Amino acid sequence: MAETGKDKTRSPALAEPAPHLAALSEKARDYARNARSENTQKAYDADWRQFASWLRRQGLDSLPPAPQTVGLYLAACVEGGPGRPPLSVSSLERRLSGICWRYRQLGRPLDTGDPHIATVLAGIRRAHGRPPVQKEAIFADELLAMLAVLDNDLRGLRDKAILAIGFAGGLRRSEIVGLDCGPEQTDDGTGWIEIVGADQNGGGLLLTLNGKTGWREVEIGRGSSPLTCPVAMLETWLKLGRIARGPVFRPIARKNGGVAPERLSDKHVARLVQKTALAAGLRGDLPEGERRRAFSGHSLRAGLASSAQIEEGHVQRHLGHASAEMTRRYQRKRDRFKVNLTKAAGL
Repeated sequence: MAETGKDKTRSPALAEPAPHLAALSEKARDYARNARSENTQKAYDADWRQFASWLRRQGLDSLPPAPQTVGLYLAACVEGGPGRPPLSVSSLERRLSGICWRYRQLGRPLDTGDPHIATVLAGIRRAHGRPPVQKEAIFADELLAMLAVLDNDLRGLRDKAILAIGFAGGLRRSEIVGLDCGPEQTDDGTGWIEIVGADQNGGGLLLTLNGKTGWREVEIGRGSSPLTCPVAMLETWLKLGRIARGPVFRPIARKNGGVAPERLSDKHVARLVQKTALAAGLRGDLPEGERRRAFSGHSLRAGLASSAQIEEGHVQRHLGHASAEMTRRYQRKRDRFKVNLTKAAGL
């Protein structure tokens, strides 16, 4: 039988892998998917859908990745339109990252250094750039007020442990819910816990985390009182929830009020912080809508960075930041003007 034109022109790269390579091919795809966190991957997928939808409405093709087309899209995003609020510069840059990532997967990289894209983006930054809006930091006394509004039932004990561990560990919300009771217990875990017995320093909780900057260990020491100790709260949750293996933080089953086997969503952390911050009366000077938007899961992380009165390098390592500058962005209250270059210069 004669070959069709389609068969003649088919690229070898698109051919089905040989049987003995099929398993490796699937494993390679798994590794490629794991190159980004689940939340980042979801965001990138949404970025591409938005871009592809805009292209269809304009009658434009996605391939090849034309810099002029991307420039038009960036301008359209920042200008907005009916039913489409304008994007902030940070959201626009994130969306461009998602588009670039998809083009790389298609084997057609988009050069963001192209003069057209770079010039359009520079103009947008100049015209629409604003200082980053930071979430409110939650300090230790405020955290205690938030813990006090929670009940002492199973759900409340779990949520107390989440808030306390998130604050004391300076953890991202994905790192909190990604914890397992031990190493290699689940496929979707991003770290595990180890409760270390008392030693000369009192023992505590050791977290091994795989975060944005790679693997790191986070030490959470025991508090001065069981009522405020993150480690004690976690131990209580694990004991009453009868959790010894698998995800540490899990939903409460609606049917019987017990602990479900699956992992808690990271969105729960953001909702929990907002709910308890409002209930505790934090930032009561703001209107209700602004108060809700002022807090997120990052408020716990920023709170620790701002509260810890220790050498900055320790805070940087604890949070897993690649630079001291990033750590300083989290420090809402720090000793400003300690280094006075004006006086040092002789004025």
